[in-house]
Amino acid sequence: MKQEKTLKGSIAGVLLLAMIPLTGAFEAPPQKPQRVFTTDLDHFWTAYDSIRTTKDSLKQVRFFNRIYLSKGSPGLKAFQEVKGNSVGLWVSSIRRYPRFWNSIRPRTQLTKAAAQEIEASLAKLKTLYPALRPSKVYFTMGNMRSSGITKDSLVVIGAEMATGSPQTDVTRLPKNTAAFLSRYYKKGWSDDLVPVNVHEYVHTQLSGYGKSVLGQALNEGTCDFVTELVTGKAVPFPYLPYGKLHEAALKERFKLEMFIPVYLNWSADQAPDDFTHVADLNYYMGYAICKAYYAQALNKTQAVRDMLTLDYTNDRAVQEFLEKSKYYPEEPIRQLREAFNQKQPDPTRVRPFVAENGTIDATTTQLTVDFPQPVSPYASVRRGPRGEATWPTVGALRFSGDNKSVIVPVQLQPAHDYEFIVAEGGSRSLEDYPLKSYLLKFSTK
Repeated sequence: MKQEKTLKGSIAGVLLLAMIPLTGAFEAPPQKPQRVFTTDLDHFWTAYDSIRTTKDSLKQVRFFNRIYLSKGSPGLKAFQEVKGNSVGLWVSSIRRYPRFWNSIRPRTQLTKAAAQEIEASLAKLKTLYPALRPSKVYFTMGNMRSSGITKDSLVVIGAEMATGSPQTDVTRLPKNTAAFLSRYYKKGWSDDLVPVNVHEYVHTQLSGYGKSVLGQALNEGTCDFVTELVTGKAVPFPYLPYGKLHEAALKERFKLEMFIPVYLNWSADQAPDDFTHVADLNYYMGYAICKAYYAQALNKTQAVRDMLTLDYTNDRAVQEFLEKSKYYPEEPIRQLREAFNQKQPDPTRVRPFVAENGTIDATTTQLTVDFPQPVSPYASVRRGPRGEATWPTVGALRFSGDNKSVIVPVQLQPAHDYEFIVAEGGSRSLEDYPLKSYLLKFSTK
């Protein structure tokens, strides 16, 4: 009886255990978040094959809408919104340029392997910077409209642009398109899909683009440096090897020009008639400063966080970042800023001459502000600190023939105080240094 009772107890225990939910024991491990998507490409080629089975244009439009556009990823929808690619243009392109599409098709499969590498790099970035905001990369097809866009938290890549090669058949495309793609494909972007797209992903994490050459340089330089850190690969752009070879000269020039609001000689794309010009050298300078900042930092993780959270639109913040980097170890930022200020043209006088008591005749119809050197003929005026109450009626500004004076038409009232700020709005010296703002204050008799 005792043995029977023990056996019954054991059976009961087994049955009881069997009734306990075992969900936790057999749960699949949580999936890693997917950040890179290529499904648009599969849908596109399915739609392409369907379109090629018929000459009925209405059927072709239906195929493309149903198979590609209606199933489109958020990335494709963003691309369509920004670039405005109509279904009619798409179908026309597929019908007219089959040689191009057939030759690019196997190349677009390169994105599959690249997507896995990009995922691995972004996972490494997440480990390095746990506050990484959710963003996604989409490889899609853009009908040769753009190599890619960034919109909000999305990076969208035009795969037919990014994966082409010199062997891609562009012979039947329109002349200008064929010439552009031939030049573009020679750059070999398809060999560097991983660093190029990680660079763009890092952009989605940054705050503001920068209001000065320095701010813009640090924004782009952060993307380049962080990309190299997590992928082990440098970005494939010409400014990087050029910058390393010419860094000493660039460094001297940069310190005199980095406070300029916008300077195309640092950031513009290559001019078509100047094949010796290397574009985007400010990217290299930003990369070099970020690299110096990282090298001197005792806490490397914090250094990366400092780059990714920097407010690039805040002049004081970017200047403090530069100083901490010790990129110019012998020259404090105050000294560099003062050297820049000395380069800015300052108005030398105002005509008619404002008397010592600050008065001019109310019948005056124009004021002329003189500068010590010729300036670019762009300027504006805006209200002074006291606002509307002291704002005169101002007409269209015009410059003298030698560009050393700006003439300000005015309508004045007697016995009135006036003030306004002149010399803003893009006017610069011929060396591209912005003019200093000039607060003009006077009263009328």
